[in-house]
Amino acid sequence: MAQTADPRSVGIVLIGDELLSGKRADKHMPAVIDRLHERGMELAWARMVGDDAALLTRTLQETMAGADIVFSFGGIGATPDDRTRQCAAAAAGVLLEYNAEGRAILEDKFGDRAYPDRIHMVEWPVGSTVIPNPVNRVPGFSLGDHHFVPGFPNMAWPMVTWVLDTHYANLHVAERQVEYLIEVLDTPESALIGVMQSVMDAHPEARIACLPSADGRRAIEFGVRGRPAVAADAFDALHGAFVEAGLPLGVATTR
Repeated sequence: MAQTADPRSVGIVLIGDELLSGKRADKHMPAVIDRLHERGMELAWARMVGDDAALLTRTLQETMAGADIVFSFGGIGATPDDRTRQCAAAAAGVLLEYNAEGRAILEDKFGDRAYPDRIHMVEWPVGSTVIPNPVNRVPGFSLGDHHFVPGFPNMAWPMVTWVLDTHYANLHVAERQVEYLIEVLDTPESALIGVMQSVMDAHPEARIACLPSADGRRAIEFGVRGRPAVAADAFDALHGAFVEAGLPLGVATTR
C-alpha cells in the first residue's frame, strides 16, 4: 500500500513485440529512473505494449487524457512495423504532417536520400516539436507532454535528458528523495495494518509501502520515501510505533 502519487507524474510507454516475446529485455526503465532521481523526480508508472496499432492508440489515448509527463520508447522509424507516429496522431485526434524543422534536419543529413522513405521519420502529429538526437541527428518528437524517442538506448537516453532539462527544469528538485527501510520479523502482515495506516494518515507527504519477503523468511520490509525531512519524520514515527508495540525488528537502512 502507498499514498496516491502527485497528479503531475512521470510515466513511460515501452513499445515493441520483441519486449513482450522476451526476445529483448527492457533497459529503458532503470535509465529513466536514474535520470529522474538525479533531478529529484520519480517514475510513477510504466506500460509495456506490443506493436498492435489499436492497442497502442488506446494506450496513448488514456495517457494523453491526463496531465502526466510521458516518455515513449520505440516505433518511430520508417519501416511498416513502426506505428507510433500514426498511433500518436490518432490518439490526439490530429493529422500527420511532415514537420518543417524535422524535414530540414533529414534533408541536411541525407540530401536526396531522404526521399522517398527516410522522410517518413519526421511525419509527425500536427503540433509536434523536435527532440534533438545527438547520435545520428534523426530527431524524435514531442506532442504536448508526450515525448517520443527511439528504442535504441544510446540515442534515447540523452534525448530524455535533453527533454527533462529543456522542458521541465522547473520541476527539478535539488533535495533528492531518500528512502528508509526496516524489516519487521516474525509478525503477520495483518497485525501491522493499523500501525501502518495511522502513520500514513499522520504523514501524508511521505510514501510508505510494505513488501513481504520473497526469500522464504518471515519478514516484512517497510519503506518510507520522500524528501529527507519528510521521510525522516515519518520513519521515526513508524519505527517508534513498532518499538512501542514490542515488534522484533531488523536493521534499518537508508538509500
